Amino acid sequence: MGDERVDAMEIDGQQRQEVAAAVPDGFNADYLRIYYGKLFPYVDFFKWLAYGNDAKHPGCDQSYIGRRELSFTLENDIYLRFQSFDSAAELETSIKEKCPFKIDIGPVYSVDPAKRHAYAQSGNNVFVPVERELIFDIDISDYDDVRYCCSGADTCLDCWPLMTIVIKILDTSLRGDFGFNHILWVYSGRRGVHCWVCDSRARKLSNEQRSAIADYFRVYKGGENSLKKVSLTGPVLHPFLARSYTDVLKCFFEDKLLHSQQLFASEERCQKILELIPDENVASELHDKWQGNRRSSISKEDVNAARWEQLKTTLQSGKHKTQGLRRCVEEIVFSYTYPRLDMEVSKHMNHLLKAPFCIHPKTGRVCVPIDPNNCEDFDPMAVPTLSQLLGELNAAGMQIDSENDLERTSLEKYIRFFRTSFLQPMLKACKEELEAAYSAKLQQSKNTLSW
Repeated sequence: MGDERVDAMEIDGQQRQEVAAAVPDGFNADYLRIYYGKLFPYVDFFKWLAYGNDAKHPGCDQSYIGRRELSFTLENDIYLRFQSFDSAAELETSIKEKCPFKIDIGPVYSVDPAKRHAYAQSGNNVFVPVERELIFDIDISDYDDVRYCCSGADTCLDCWPLMTIVIKILDTSLRGDFGFNHILWVYSGRRGVHCWVCDSRARKLSNEQRSAIADYFRVYKGGENSLKKVSLTGPVLHPFLARSYTDVLKCFFEDKLLHSQQLFASEERCQKILELIPDENVASELHDKWQGNRRSSISKEDVNAARWEQLKTTLQSGKHKTQGLRRCVEEIVFSYTYPRLDMEVSKHMNHLLKAPFCIHPKTGRVCVPIDPNNCEDFDPMAVPTLSQLLGELNAAGMQIDSENDLERTSLEKYIRFFRTSFLQPMLKACKEELEAAYSAKLQQSKNTLSW
């Protein structure tokens, strides 16, 4: 079959099974239509965004899901904002009909966003965002100054672990320091990860509170022109930073990054690290030592570890115990490994973020959930692609309208994880909160009556 374009009818199982298994790589509206027709998890997706308000319980807010903005980007960059849906069936019909190349999720507004113009006359504060998950967006392209294997949107297994570190650090702190439980990590489909904190407490945070949480995680600062982006001030590290350093960053830097990125393998790379040392005498002392190394018998593999050890020994020796140098080793490690967040995305309730289970148009990969407990096993190169999924459906001999399409594909394990590890525990908590709030309300009205 080679690179021929696959006819949509053929993919729908009209031809013999053995011919239909291979599907040319790529991303197009025909492929996408089949994905939305057979694999997109509409019911799970809708249940997530309804947060229990789609049930029959009298305490449910029936208007809740209909006030959520979904934005569609169609072929040729046609942009449809402020879509809203009252049921999973309505959402499914619209997606199948419009075949969006991208779906973004916005906030829950005070009124139905699709009807916002009707409220425009009645004053300023009628159409405002009132609820939104606490979100984080991290792109590996923001690490281009500390990775030497790839740049821009490209990733490989040498630099992807930088994203694994993001998940480990943020997930541990969001749960341990902030007490959040319902956190969804999603691969962006190309160059990064998205985090959705979905506890009701997180969804109700004001913009000021969101900013405070984002600032709590902010260590990497400074514009493109400032050489030193990390300054760890004060006599002791904040407990969160100390824990991040000892539990995750130090080992990752020394055991993996030094070697995978060959951080000391050239004059230019060494210079970059020396520029992070505030004392010129110490920097030049190290530079001379490393020049000497070049003439010694240190092998290419060992040069990174050897030079790092020399730097640590020099900076931590008795004669350099000045305040400015004391933190320098940690600052270098933080500069190269600590999460670099897109702060604006987290600070404001009205930011849109790409929905899980979309297909990335550049890579054809599905935006799948990542298990934070096993994030080091996640391989972005192994994520199912659109053409791979269609090939899997074909290989199974697609029966039209089959109930079990999903089970025949490599997407099934990701949707199962979403459902069992994230959605079900979260909906259980939503139900308990809803019932507790409803009981309290009933009790309050009883008390008022009895008075």
